[in-house]
Amino acid sequence: MSDLAIETRELTKRYGDEAAVDGLSIEIPRGRVYGFLGPNGAGKTTTMRMLTTLTRPTSGVARVAGYDVTDRDAVTPHIGYLPEEPPLYDELTGREQLEYVAGLRELPSEEADDRIEALLERFDLHEDADKRIDTYSKGMRQKVGVIQAVLHEPSVAFLDEPTSGLDPRAARTMRETIADLADREMTIFLSTHILSVVDELADAIGVLHDGRLVAEGTPAELKRRAERGAGAGSLEDVFLEVTGTDDDAYTAQSS
Repeated sequence: MSDLAIETRELTKRYGDEAAVDGLSIEIPRGRVYGFLGPNGAGKTTTMRMLTTLTRPTSGVARVAGYDVTDRDAVTPHIGYLPEEPPLYDELTGREQLEYVAGLRELPSEEADDRIEALLERFDLHEDADKRIDTYSKGMRQKVGVIQAVLHEPSVAFLDEPTSGLDPRAARTMRETIADLADREMTIFLSTHILSVVDELADAIGVLHDGRLVAEGTPAELKRRAERGAGAGSLEDVFLEVTGTDDDAYTAQSS
């Protein structure tokens, strides 16, 4: 078995003459947190959709959990995915939503119940678990989305802006949960605009711009790159350097 959880070689997705992702090559070892950053329209969502088998590549190769992403049946049991808008049924309660997902994942009922209870407690959702999702705030919906993405303990979890809509306490819980999952050898592919999140959690960071990988390294390596460029040695300096944009979405504050 390969030590790589995610591997791409010249991964490309074109829509007509436009390349949404252009020649992406990355290697992510198992059990790591990979921060994936870029301005709006850089190709982050398209990349995640290809890696989660939702969009077929135009060319190139990608393997996730040891399986080619063109083989959806082989890949999907090993991954979890939190998109920007979690797929939730508003007419269900939070608990019912998670029980439904557990059934889709064919988790044994007792094991599923134990995991659901533990995660509801961790995310401070237990008191609201039996309320309908259409009464939930954005942050509460985000919590349910994250729980259902990792409920089956996948080998690889793809999380798109997991701290979005969360108050500072809940955001801290989310970061602690991500770190804990990585400690248990789950690989986390983390797309976020919150620089403090990747600075704190990521083993490596990749910066995408106009569909191409323009910078990659550990947070410390990228900061040293900024220092060599006469910057202040911050991740913000790297993004300004490699993307040429002062995107307001990039922030060093916690969400």
